[in-house]
Amino acid sequence: MSLKSIRNIIFDLGGVILNIDPQLTVDAFHNLGWNDFYEGDNQSLNKELFYNLEKGNSSPEAFHDNVRKMINKHISDKEIDMAWTAMIIDIPADRVRYLEELKKSYKLYLLSNTNEIHRLKFHRNFEADFGYTFYDLFERNFYSHEMKMRKPNPQIYLQAIKEANIVPEETLFIDDMEENIEAAKSTGMKVLHIQPGTLLQSLPRYLEDNQQ
Repeated sequence: MSLKSIRNIIFDLGGVILNIDPQLTVDAFHNLGWNDFYEGDNQSLNKELFYNLEKGNSSPEAFHDNVRKMINKHISDKEIDMAWTAMIIDIPADRVRYLEELKKSYKLYLLSNTNEIHRLKFHRNFEADFGYTFYDLFERNFYSHEMKMRKPNPQIYLQAIKEANIVPEETLFIDDMEENIEAAKSTGMKVLHIQPGTLLQSLPRYLEDNQQ
């Protein structure tokens, strides 16, 4: 399997490699007493709270304190983390094996909007399930909270390209969100927009159809 014009593949994480269900987190926070989690004027405030965490503008400690203020009662950091990470389901073994095969022909990278609390969770899960670190699956892992910006800001793609020292025209970017795909396209990268959970169907077909 080799596509001459593509040497690098950059993957999104949630919905592409990692199975997630955000409703589980909504339900978990609701059970903790956050009844207006996605209602009315609080929705934009809540998004700002989460986006600040994803952009590294808020520490996990500050996030815990802000959540307690929103719920207006004392709950432990562990309870908050369990609710916040409830959306994380799993990374199927067949996806991991496919990525391991792809590594033989391409340089693989990860570019994800995430945060330190989620990162710790899925890294621990991955190592427990597969016996090696998640970092070893890719050349580089680019996380929004470490880069201080999040997709679809075009600058995050340009920064990843620069740090990886790769050529955009030789790079395929894969995401399940249209706005992220459009932003990536503006940098000169090839793009593949997939539906959540369809990586093993969509990427092999793309590579086969674009074989040179």
